[in-house]
Amino acid sequence: YSVAVGDFNNDTNLDIVVANFGGNTVSILLGYGDGSFANQTTYSTGAAPKFVAVGDFNNDTLLDIAVANNGDNTLSVLLGYGNGSFANQTTYSTGSGPQALAVGDFNSDNRLDVVVTNWNNNTMSVLLGYGNGVFANQMTYSTGTSPSSVAVDDFNNDTRVDIVVTNTNGQSVGIYLGYPNEGFFKQMRLITGNGSSPKSFAIGDFNNDNEMDIAVANSGNNNIGVFLRHDNGSFRNQMAYATDSSPWSVAVGDFNNDTLLDIVVANLGSDNVGVFLGRGN
Repeated sequence: YSVAVGDFNNDTNLDIVVANFGGNTVSILLGYGDGSFANQTTYSTGAAPKFVAVGDFNNDTLLDIAVANNGDNTLSVLLGYGNGSFANQTTYSTGSGPQALAVGDFNSDNRLDVVVTNWNNNTMSVLLGYGNGVFANQMTYSTGTSPSSVAVDDFNNDTRVDIVVTNTNGQSVGIYLGYPNEGFFKQMRLITGNGSSPKSFAIGDFNNDNEMDIAVANSGNNNIGVFLRHDNGSFRNQMAYATDSSPWSVAVGDFNNDTLLDIVVANLGSDNVGVFLGRGN
C-alpha cells in the first residue's frame, strides 16, 4: 500500500521499505546503488499496515520506521540498528482506521513526533516523541469526514510545523496551525468541490513567490485542484485542471529542468499517469 526510502544500512545507497497490507509485515530491500536491490527481509507489524514513513525517532542518527496499521488501529515503531536490520515493533494506539502518517517536530523540542489520520472516526492522532524511540499516548483532533492523506509544513511562516489533511468524503482540505505546548488549532478549510473526493495532495511553490501551495488529486471530479497561498497565510480559491479517470496520487518535481515545479498524477481509473508542466505563475 505504501513505500518509503532511506539509507537503512549507512552505505550511502538508498533502500526501500514497503508496507504489505495483506501480510501484516513491512519488507526491507537494501539497495546496491546501481538500481538493483537485495531480496526482501520482512518484519512483523500490526494488522493491515497501510502507510509507512521513516525518521530518526531515538536521536542516534540511524533511520527508524513508523507504520500505520489500518486493521487494528495501531502505530508500529521499528527502531533501526544502522546495518539494515530493525528491532521488533513497539505499538501505540491510534484512532479507528488509520490511513496515513507524517513525521515532524510538532512541539519544537528537537524530537520527532508522528501524526496519523483516522478514516473511520474523522480524527487525526498526534503522538509526541520523547527522543528515545518512545512516544506519548495519542492526542486526538477532529478533522473533516474520512481523513486520508496527511503532510506537514510551515504554512504561516512562524517556524512551527503545521499539518494539512485531505478529507475525502468531506470534499475539503484542512489546515491545522501548530503552537508548541498548546497543540494544533484548525485554521482553515479549503473546498475542493461537490463530489470531488480528494484522495491525496502534494506541497510545493508553484508560482515562485516563496509560499507553499497545495495540489490535490480530486478522484471524484477527475481533476487536480491547485490552491495558491498568499503571504498572509490564506489561500486563493481552487484552480482545477482536468485529468483522466480517478486521479489517486499526486507528486511534484521539476521534470523538464526549467527550475519550475511540475505536477504528476496517477489516474487509477484509466491506468495511466498525467504530467502538468508548470509555468511558474
